[in-house]
Amino acid sequence: MNKPDRRLVIVVRADPVICGHSGEARNLAEVALTRGFTDVRLLTWPIPVLQAAGLPLKPLDRLLPYSEGITVERPEAVGDYRVPDGRHLAGLTGRLVELLAEPIPTVCLSMYTVPHTTVVVDAVNAARAAGLQPDVHTIAKAVGSDVTNVIRQCLREGRFGAATVLFTTFLANDEVVAVSEFTKDEIIASALEVDAACGTSFAEQCRSRVTVSYPPIDASAYLDLDPEAVAAALARRGLTPGGYILFLSRVARAKGIYDLVIAYGQMRSRDKVKLVVAGTGPALEHVQAMAKEDDNIIFLTDVDDEEKPLLMRGCAAYALPTKPEPDFVETFGIALAEKMLAGGGPVITTLTGGTGEAVGDTAVIVEPGDINALADALDHAVLDMTEAEKHEMAARALEKAMTFDRGAVFDSLLSSKG
Repeated sequence: MNKPDRRLVIVVRADPVICGHSGEARNLAEVALTRGFTDVRLLTWPIPVLQAAGLPLKPLDRLLPYSEGITVERPEAVGDYRVPDGRHLAGLTGRLVELLAEPIPTVCLSMYTVPHTTVVVDAVNAARAAGLQPDVHTIAKAVGSDVTNVIRQCLREGRFGAATVLFTTFLANDEVVAVSEFTKDEIIASALEVDAACGTSFAEQCRSRVTVSYPPIDASAYLDLDPEAVAAALARRGLTPGGYILFLSRVARAKGIYDLVIAYGQMRSRDKVKLVVAGTGPALEHVQAMAKEDDNIIFLTDVDDEEKPLLMRGCAAYALPTKPEPDFVETFGIALAEKMLAGGGPVITTLTGGTGEAVGDTAVIVEPGDINALADALDHAVLDMTEAEKHEMAARALEKAMTFDRGAVFDSLLSSKG
């Protein structure tokens, strides 16, 4: 086998985690093979560790394969039970040092500052301290929960030391990127709070250095769907085209699932459309209990990547009434853009966080938490919108969503690196 001459390493929570950013990593990896990278690796966690963490996971027997040339590495822990969580970080960091020791120009991209950017910074520092002189360019991409969960928690609890570590680790990379303009603004706002408490200068650095790179999406997986395949997928689920409202996301309070179930109970059109809740998450059992007396609410917990666009294409409307919560704010909304590519009924969502950047003016917008407005919007989509109106909205949505195609996003972020 020929020795690789250009390598991309992405440190991330990869499949089988149900997360838009695991999809980001897959899409960037696939495009890298067409852009001159001869060795592409996803450095991630052993599956038992992901299962033990309680993360929502895809069915293991139906994961889409990666193209030849992409290697998924799941380093085992280093040490024994006396080093609880650090064992797995040591495994990831140690393996990255081994890759950096090879004389191959490398781009190393991390998603999630905690802990993946820490892995990258520690590995690069260790390699350099050992005299290995790695030829490496590092990019840290801050995703939504880096800010809305981790940094915000530090600030709420007055843990400015931890926040300082987060910012110094983030800014130690050659490039620093945010997943949306909203995320960039949140990073700067958080940095200002840390600066005020600690006398640091993080905000100035973030303002001048952080750029935005939207999530890359494989548009080809959502375009030109075979109508027969759509009909067959729906029939397997007991559904009909245009006969259901679709919620396909993590089942969590911040995604607005409680509001949606209540709104569905108020809809004038509920006898015409079912409500399909596709996904898993921390609120699933509670929502199932809420809906146990309603046979028109269907829960699907095993939707894979091939079925997802088919369900999106066949729905009367796609609803993601996300709203801000202390531990989560929707910082982009990858599923929104995916639905816009797939076609079908209109997207109904809120202007929470970065969702406006995803949908532009191509969706039906309701106020976060306004259940009556949500029910009215759903009824309007089912009962009042003409086919011409739906077609026009879908065409604008497609044009908007194509700007997030993985090739264009990759070229903006990575094509000239390494």
